[in-house]
Amino acid sequence: MKKGKTAPDTCEAALYDMGLGPVAGVDEAGRGPLAGPVVACALILPPNLVINGVNDSKKLSAARRGVLAAEIMAKAEAFCYGIVEAEMIDKINIHQAALLAMVQAVEGLSVRPKVVMADGKFSPQVSVPVLHLIKGDSHSHLIAAASILAKEARDEIMYKLHQQYPVYGFDRHKGYGTLAHREAIRQHGLSPVHRVSFKLL
Repeated sequence: MKKGKTAPDTCEAALYDMGLGPVAGVDEAGRGPLAGPVVACALILPPNLVINGVNDSKKLSAARRGVLAAEIMAKAEAFCYGIVEAEMIDKINIHQAALLAMVQAVEGLSVRPKVVMADGKFSPQVSVPVLHLIKGDSHSHLIAAASILAKEARDEIMYKLHQQYPVYGFDRHKGYGTLAHREAIRQHGLSPVHRVSFKLL
């Protein structure tokens, strides 16, 4: 297969070189917060596309993530989200919930990939082969782009939850365990979107 231009020296470039496209990247956002869902995004980009500035979502400002997310969605061949709510997280634990969100995202893609690259040590149980990469968002353009979409989608959910439960400040900390968030829990108790299985105080 003719060599493409997919993010030079990344894993997906090698997979496309072996004729294993389409390749999807999948990543999640929201393992650590005390409230809200865990959100995964699975993404397929054209094999000759490199979007300048794509990086691990945690290394980007909110403004930069928003600009990149719009470009990624506009140019993607397919993308899909998986969302697992706090109630389910409490039932099956955050590790299993993150994997479930990844499964939902991959299986919901409108284009079926031949290979999925997943961030982390563990592989979601999907119907196609999975290559799991530790620190995948540093080694894969696709995973990094998926991490941006997952983070943006989760932030949007937390903004909406702020409208329902404004006393907690979800619009500021997105459910993470800041001092202000923990103090709000002490003052107001738990909301229906808090993860009761987490150490909240």
